[in-house]
Amino acid sequence: MAGELLDNRGRGDVAWSFPPIHPEGRKFGLIAVGISLIFLLLLDWEIIGWPLLALSAGVFAFFRDPERVVPHSDGAILAPADGLVSLIAQVEPPEELKIDDGSGIEGLPAGPVTRVSIFMSVFDVHINRAPIGGVIRRLVYIPGKFLNADLDKASEENERQHILIERADGTRIGFTQIAGLVARRIVPFVKEGDTVGSGQRVGLIRFGSRVDVYLPADTDSKVLLGQRVIAGETVLAEMGQALHLEGIAQ
Repeated sequence: MAGELLDNRGRGDVAWSFPPIHPEGRKFGLIAVGISLIFLLLLDWEIIGWPLLALSAGVFAFFRDPERVVPHSDGAILAPADGLVSLIAQVEPPEELKIDDGSGIEGLPAGPVTRVSIFMSVFDVHINRAPIGGVIRRLVYIPGKFLNADLDKASEENERQHILIERADGTRIGFTQIAGLVARRIVPFVKEGDTVGSGQRVGLIRFGSRVDVYLPADTDSKVLLGQRVIAGETVLAEMGQALHLEGIAQ
C-alpha cells in the first residue's frame, strides 16, 4: 500500500527475533551440545554436563549473525567489526598493503594515515563486514603470535590477515583482521578478485580479536576512543570530508 512504512526486510511490522547462527559456528555448537549430553545422559555427571550445556549456548551466541542496515552514502567508510574503539593513531599502513606485489595493482600510498582499531570481546558479534563496496585486490595472511589484541604491537606481531578493497573510482581502503589471546583462526568468506558491497560479510575471527582500519589521508575519524561501533552500520569516516579541527578551534 502506498505510504506504508516497511522495515529493512520489506515487512510492515517490526518485531524482535533471535539472530541466526552463521553456518561456520553450527558445528562447534552441536559438538558442544553432544559432549554435554554424553555427560548428562550417559555418564550422569551433572556437575560437568550442565556447565557444558551452558557453554554450548555461549558458543551458539558467539557465532550469531544478525542482519544490519547499511547506510546509503557513497562516501561512508563503515565499521568492519562490532566492538570497542580501543585505539586511534597516526601510523604508516602495513607494508603488505603498500608494496608492489607484482600484480600491477597499486597498494595504499606511503605516508601516515589514521588507523582506527576495534577490539572485539567474546561477547561481540564476530562477523566482519566490508567498510566500502568494491573489488578485493589483496588478501594477505600472516602467521604470528597471539598477544592480547588490545595491545598496539598486536598489529605487527599477531596472526593477521590484510584486506585491500578498491572502489570503482580507484579509492582504496585497507583493513586488518587480527587474532588475539583466545582467537586462533581467521576465516575468510572472500578471495582476491571478488566484488563486495558495502557492509557485506567478508569473514570472521573466532573467539575475541581486533580489526584495524586505515582511513584515507583526506578523511578523519568520526568515532571516539571508547565508543562502541556496529559492523556495517556505524560510519567511521566520510571520504573527502576531512575535519579541520585547528580551524574550527580558532
